[in-house]
Amino acid sequence: MTAAERDHEARRWLGYAIEDLTAARALTTIAGVSPRMACYMSQQAAEKALKAALVLAAVPVPRTHDLPTLVKLVPAGWAVALPASDLVDLTGWAVAARYPDVAADEATAIDAHASIATAHRVVEATRADLVTYGTSAGP
Repeated sequence: MTAAERDHEARRWLGYAIEDLTAARALTTIAGVSPRMACYMSQQAAEKALKAALVLAAVPVPRTHDLPTLVKLVPAGWAVALPASDLVDLTGWAVAARYPDVAADEATAIDAHASIATAHRVVEATRADLVTYGTSAGP
């Protein structure tokens, strides 16, 4: 894949991440929707943003929902290379929010807002990295 193709594909991943983050925020405003849904969409936003950075950096993207694993693959010095410990709580929502048989406490509004805040940091850091390391303007 050429640098321009990587840039384009990374921006597609980031676009999906932004949509997921927008959905997470919207879900917190809908009566009858569990906060766990916003937590899940936040996890998805962060995962896709991290994968956008990996695509841009020409790092093979593993099929995993584990955010600490993904962030460890991001090149040193990139804005999205956050401490893996910052992403542990968000990672848990990839499964716990979708399946009732997973041992986890039910998400609260506080969990949803914390998840959204973390995902926002990841998305914005990735956006900055695409500006710094990419080849075109983007989302």
